[in-house]
Amino acid sequence: MAHTIRDKAKLLARVRRIQGQATALEKQLGEEGDCTAILQQIAAIRGAVNGLMAAVLEGHLMDHVVKEPNEAQRQEDFDAVMQVIKSYLR
Repeated sequence: MAHTIRDKAKLLARVRRIQGQATALEKQLGEEGDCTAILQQIAAIRGAVNGLMAAVLEGHLMDHVVKEPNEAQRQEDFDAVMQVIKSYLR
């Protein structure tokens, strides 16, 4: 079973929290809210997205790299995740 299926409820809960934070940010911007509060909300969203990325990445590495018995497949999965990480860090 893939980690995203196994951890589906937890991952979806994280996504819903991020959606709530984005909605709050949209409201703050629409109401021309305080700049400091807006910056704090953006930082919170960024932290939440980073946490989601870390959770999915950890599961992927464990299931598709660490536990993969086929070395060629393990290397392919590793290369794919490295490509995603490099893109994410830009």
